[in-house]
Amino acid sequence: MPVVDEIREKLEQAFAPERLEVVNESHRHKGHAGDDGSGESHFHVTIRAGALAGMSRVGRHRAIHTALGPELIGRIHALGLTVEA
Repeated sequence: MPVVDEIREKLEQAFAPERLEVVNESHRHKGHAGDDGSGESHFHVTIRAGALAGMSRVGRHRAIHTALGPELIGRIHALGLTVEA
């Protein structure tokens, strides 16, 4: 399964978001640090979910990383997050 689909699936299960966009930005980092040649190293997530409301910025980021799990996070070089209120 592509990493973008894994990210989407895990975040949907954890937060039932009203909005979720997962973009593979790996092509923008080709040849740069962290590019492992897989084409699946850099991602950006935009999410709006009631489950994240009321958390601090750090708390939201921690919750997202926890939902993705250490195995998936370990395969990603960069994960940009935009959490909408």
